[in-house]
Amino acid sequence: MLLAVLLTMACEAEPRREAMVRDQIEARGITNAAVLAAMRKVPREEFVPAAARGLALRDGALPIECGQTISQPYIVALMSELLELKRGEKVLEVGTGSGYQAAVLAEMGAEVYSIEIVGWLATNAAGRLKRLGYGKVQVKCGDGYLGWKEHAPFEAIIVTCAVEPVPAPLLEQLKPGGRLVVPLGRPEQTQMLAVFTKDEKGTISRRNVAPVVFVPLVRGEKR
Repeated sequence: MLLAVLLTMACEAEPRREAMVRDQIEARGITNAAVLAAMRKVPREEFVPAAARGLALRDGALPIECGQTISQPYIVALMSELLELKRGEKVLEVGTGSGYQAAVLAEMGAEVYSIEIVGWLATNAAGRLKRLGYGKVQVKCGDGYLGWKEHAPFEAIIVTCAVEPVPAPLLEQLKPGGRLVVPLGRPEQTQMLAVFTKDEKGTISRRNVAPVVFVPLVRGEKR
């Protein structure tokens, strides 16, 4: 009986996800086929608290546990597109949260390493990703400011929380030719979503994309 209910809910969610992609993402100019396919397939409703599932596909961010948020669908798609990923590339995510962004990147064919400083979130995200078929995503509890040196360098790095300035270890762990997408600014202000690229000589360049609002990067001991 429970399986039948879950299958029915999944079938009902598919056309709603299609509408989300069409109206919120494609309509705003996202064209990357891998991003659009991933956003259609990953069940966003599985990455929000049970009480908020009816709101999972709305055009906005939602609160999750531990004072964190799951980003607006359009922002997830935009940041994913800005990474300019190719299948098989290694990606570092700073700020696992619920695991939704990591699932989208994995669905796009990336090799994903994700860091979350809040132990409860890291554990639950890892379990959720495994349950939904994204068990190859590696999640660890730690200080994302420091990156994940053991698996560096990365072709792409995505930071899902606001920082200022960009952490030096992340730039160091970015592979020549790589892209780093990050919201820059203080938490009490609107931030700027920016893309940093590193050329073959190690020179860093920056491109500003759009104003955004993210929760701040949490530093210090694991929580």
